[in-house]
Amino acid sequence: MSVTPTADPRALAAGFDLAALDPAFLDDPYPTYHALRTHDPVHRMPDGSVFLSRYADCLAVYRDRRMLSDKTREFGPKYGVGSPLYRHHTTSLVFNDPPLHTRVRSLLMPAFTPRALTALHPKLEALVDRLLDRIAEKRGFDLIADLAAAVPVQVIGDLLAIPMADRGPLRDWSLAILGALEPRLTDQQMARGNRAVADFTAYLDDLIAERRRNLVLDGSDVLSTLIAGDPGSGDMLSPDELAQNCIFLLNAGHETTTNLIGNGVAALMEHPDQLARLRGDPGLINGAVEEFLRYESSNQLGNRRVGERMELAGETLEEGTYVHIGIGAANRDPAVFPDPDRLDLDRTPNKHLAFGSGAHACAGMSLARMEGRVAIGRLVRRFPRLERAGDFLRGGRARFRGFLSYPMLASG
Repeated sequence: MSVTPTADPRALAAGFDLAALDPAFLDDPYPTYHALRTHDPVHRMPDGSVFLSRYADCLAVYRDRRMLSDKTREFGPKYGVGSPLYRHHTTSLVFNDPPLHTRVRSLLMPAFTPRALTALHPKLEALVDRLLDRIAEKRGFDLIADLAAAVPVQVIGDLLAIPMADRGPLRDWSLAILGALEPRLTDQQMARGNRAVADFTAYLDDLIAERRRNLVLDGSDVLSTLIAGDPGSGDMLSPDELAQNCIFLLNAGHETTTNLIGNGVAALMEHPDQLARLRGDPGLINGAVEEFLRYESSNQLGNRRVGERMELAGETLEEGTYVHIGIGAANRDPAVFPDPDRLDLDRTPNKHLAFGSGAHACAGMSLARMEGRVAIGRLVRRFPRLERAGDFLRGGRARFRGFLSYPMLASG
């Protein structure tokens, strides 16, 4: 069992185990990250895996081609070979190496070009304004349900042209599937995740069959683009690759952006001086989003497997070693970010690792940034008075850090 953050830092670092986390860590992981960086930056856990907490080491792993993203070896014992969760997570973009990673990424990238995002921007502003209108009508609102989660679900739903009437289950499916990526799972979480993959796949199979009969190839419909494949090479995704990467697109675009918006607004509530600065200078929103991503990273953990024996920070890592990339820890490393536990909207440079780095850097990072800028910026400008209105509920997960509920009041 990991030691609580009130313990001696050396003991805290020595006892850290992702498979046996103390609830105090899920509330506030940063004292543990600090202890690890200081006393055991290449920390070996009881299962033989390694946890990295320094920025330089995490960046080195992201950029080293000897580090593999394929997770078939890890996910077989975890989920059971052939289970829906295994099928999904071993087929989607994020947990694969070339050639599948290269193929899928090349087909996805046209949806995230500057031209595509410029065309999307006014639609995003209109969506956020509609959500803020509803908030204004009732004054009391939940930051997550009424704004942070509503924005990305609609945006990704639009990109895939999912009918509005079909979008109700998307958030619950996403939470169940991504929740199954936690280091330790209950039987209930496993069952919920498998059921979500199966239900989502069945829905997409029907949607894809319908879309094949009515392709829209003007760049506005990502699903049609993925179905059509690369007209130059003739390369196409298999039916399973297509369905599972559509699930990945919804999940990746939904969870991290929800957390970005929720964590960003919550950070402003905790730092009224920075909220006042943003109100006084709306142009700070670009840097503010980068600081939110650094200060309270939506995705706290990345993973790689060592493809061949190597040295890292003076330690020998044998082939097959599972490496946990401590994104949240790296983004609070004082060697890179002066006074790292302080929210500073003027922070520059701010080369955080919230979106990873290297070949697997998040394909949708520009879209997520745009959603964060529009949602947070317009919320702050619309309501001169924003305040928390009760106890919040955290997601309770180690990998994805965010809130399930955050009650607020808005007026002005």
